Amino acid sequence: MHTKHIEIENYDPKWLFNFNKIKNILVAKLDGFVLDIEHVGSTAVVGLCAKPILDIDVVIKDYSNFDLIKRKLSKLGYTCEGDLGIPDRFAFCYDESKSKLFRHHLYVCPVFF
Repeated sequence: MHTKHIEIENYDPKWLFNFNKIKNILVAKLDGFVLDIEHVGSTAVVGLCAKPILDIDVVIKDYSNFDLIKRKLSKLGYTCEGDLGIPDRFAFCYDESKSKLFRHHLYVCPVFF
């Protein structure tokens, strides 16, 4: 999940459309095990220029069901990469060459109040 070349684009409404497409897939597989699935980062801000890569947070109550969530994400083609140096957040990647989904980064993290 390391970016070697950074490309910035003008805001594109397709980012929200593609987020919702991915969210619907995740909700179908993770329903009942997550609190929310959120579009975060610069592509979530209407009108803001951004890298054309969605950032998606899968918000969980705590890590008590994390292994189950990780298995469910694995069935969708995601691989856990660990916390990548950021405590309380686990990054997941997928094989972009095999996926028909819009390019994105997926993170699983607990809710913070």
